[in-house]
Order: sequence, then C-alpha cells, then structure tokens
Amino acid sequence: MKPKKIVKYCIESMQNTGADKSQCYLIQKEKNELNVERGEITPFRTNFETSIQLTAIMDGKKGTLTINKEDKKSIDVAVEKVLAIATISEPDSGNDISEKQASKIFDSGPSDMDANKMYDRLEEFLPWVKKEYPKMIFEQLSLGFQKLNVYFQNSNEADFQSNQGFYNFMAKFTAKVGNKTSSPNYCSFSTLELDKALKDEGLLETLIQQSSEQINTQNFSRKITGDVIITPHCLDDFFDYITSYLSDYFLISDISVFKDKLNELIAAKKFTLHSKPVSKEIANGYFITSDGYEAKNSTIIEKGVLRTFLLSLYGANKTGHERAVNSGGCYVVDPGNISFEEMVKNVKSGILLCSFSGGNPSNNADFSVVAKNSYYIKDGKIQHRLSETMISGNLAEMLKNIVDISKERVNFGNSILPWIRFKNIIISGK
Repeated sequence: MKPKKIVKYCIESMQNTGADKSQCYLIQKEKNELNVERGEITPFRTNFETSIQLTAIMDGKKGTLTINKEDKKSIDVAVEKVLAIATISEPDSGNDISEKQASKIFDSGPSDMDANKMYDRLEEFLPWVKKEYPKMIFEQLSLGFQKLNVYFQNSNEADFQSNQGFYNFMAKFTAKVGNKTSSPNYCSFSTLELDKALKDEGLLETLIQQSSEQINTQNFSRKITGDVIITPHCLDDFFDYITSYLSDYFLISDISVFKDKLNELIAAKKFTLHSKPVSKEIANGYFITSDGYEAKNSTIIEKGVLRTFLLSLYGANKTGHERAVNSGGCYVVDPGNISFEEMVKNVKSGILLCSFSGGNPSNNADFSVVAKNSYYIKDGKIQHRLSETMISGNLAEMLKNIVDISKERVNFGNSILPWIRFKNIIISGK
C-alpha cells in the first residue's frame, strides 16, 4: 500500500476495533551518505527507515505503539496491541486528538541530491584540513542527503503530509600531538544547498581551530563570579534546558520556575527568542507538530517578556493554558548590536564557553556543568585554554543577566544563534 493508504487503513482499523479516537504518523527516512574513512571518501551508503506510530483513545484511556513494519499483517497485530494498551491504562481527561483542519501538503528543500557536489565538497575539505590542521584526527566524518516524508491522519479527519530534503554534515574530532590529545569536539549542520565550502558552515573551521589549540591547557585554580560568553555551538543545549520549564512536565507538575510568568519580564530586554520550524531560513525544521497540528512560527520571549508556553494539546488540557503553535526547537535569537570581538573586550574576568558536559538542571533551574574546549578571558583578552573548569548558576537568573548579544549569528540549519554574554556566573577550578 502507498503511505497515505497505510495511514488511512490504520485509522479505520483502530476505529473498527473499538477506539473512540485515533491518530497515526507514518515517517519515512531515506539517507544517502558519503563517509570518510582513513582519509578516503567511501562510496555512497543508503539507509531506509520507516516507522508507524499508532495512538488509540477509549473512554479517556490512551494507548500508543510504534512499529517499523508496514505490511497489513504487522499493522493488524499492532492495532490489537495498541487497543489492549489503552484498555489497561488509567483514564485521563487530558487525552485527546487534534480537531479537523484544512488538509495540507508541505514541501521543503530539494527533492533529489546533487551527488557530484557532495563529493566535490568533501574532496575540497579533506586536503584543506590536512594542510591547515595536520594535528586533527576525525573519528567520524560524513556528508549526507536526507529525504523525510511524514504522513499524519486522525479520526477527526485531520490530514497532513510533509516532504523535506536537506543535506547534513557531521564530524567528531580531536587533535593529537605525541601522547597528548584534546577533548573530543563535534560539528553538525544542515543546509538546503551546498553553495559554501564545508569549512565555512556551522562554525566548522572555528571548532577545528579550537580543538587544535586545546592540546595544551591550564588549570583554573580559583573560584570567582564572572562573565561567561556562550558560543552559538552550545547555546542550543542551554535553550533546551530553559524551554523544558515551559513545557508539559514542569507546567503540569506545577513546579516550573516560569509557571506564573506569562506576559511578564523574565529576561533582559535586549533578548528575543523565537521558535521557527517553518522558516525558510531553517533547513531542517518541521511542518506537523507532535500533537497533530500544522506547525507555525512563534516568539517565545519578546524583548525579555515571556509570550508563550510550549504546551502540547495534552498539556493545555491539563493546565488550562493555551496550546503552543509548535513543538519548540528551531531556535532563532535576534541579533544584538555588538560584535563578538567587542564583547570579549568588555569581559574583565570570565570564560569563553565552547562546549560543556553535565547533567540536567534541578527543578529550580540550578545547574552545574564542566567547560570543555573553552578559554579563560581576562581584561578583555583571551588568555589561555582551560582544562576542565566548572561553571554553575541558575538558568532563570541567567536570562536576566544577559549583558551582550552579538551582531554575528550562525545558521546551523536547525537554529540561528549568536554569541551571548552572561554575568554573575560562578566559575571554579580544581
């Protein structure tokens, strides 16, 4: 069966088997990838993935099941299982599916890859990096083209389809001299067209340069309260942490640090954060939300003011707040009015945070992470590379303590982010 007929068959089967409401996502992924092994480009590898997610609701009880087979027999078995899961689940007034909406098909990006250009870009990159950064070792290096087709229907006659095509680059690397190695680093970005050299996309050259400098590092033996400039490369993780407090779990549990802050000032007035999954600037976005709606762009924080929570239909039903028009992610920060170079000059004592490791923040938004591939800044100058140094603070307070946002931004294909300088962060070494 064709994908749309499979999805329709799933809905009809669940309804005929006793579901009051049902929905189905069918996701098809095709990835054609060039890899580099031992400095040589390998032939194309092609991977196909299919997943079908079934959801059935009976008497307010919900069952969800995902399978990776699309034959009729496998679907029939899955339908029986998902109804059985719903039968033994607890009823919940928040369980529901999206209402009927105008059916739409969304198309984004090229429908086919340019294989020659993919090969040429890698062939251009390899001798460049060997010449300019001979100490670099690539544990993984790939350039792929992904086709992503998503089909969604539910028993309220909502019917969406999205067809996307985009290129994705990914590299993991370290620098090595003798027995000394730098901390592992990585770079990933997506693009609709390979119109730039790979080194000029996604901060790749900057990250490679930083890794080559991180072989020799120095300890930070003090504990201070200073500034931290977070690079675009690791801002995305911080925003994931922050927006989690705007999402279902924390708001339903009534423990979010932002639960009473809608339409109030929660950040510096110079800070504006968007979620733009359907922006033409975003190569790897999405068009259908996780709860079955057409995705739209939104402004999460506008000039410091919290404008929306990121609640799904379930979260909205449970809290009484409005459902968000997207599922978050695809973050875009408005540019500031200062260059990165000027930003560094304004730091008396602090860190340029290029990557980090650490666990999730606490319920009250306190965090503590270890700086990796990072630099000590003193009196407006980058002084030296740091060995593992801890930074800690509170995410809600960090938003209020934004000092500068750079003019420059980096488009990673799934986000567009600047450098941001925060004050009053605790920095401590061994």
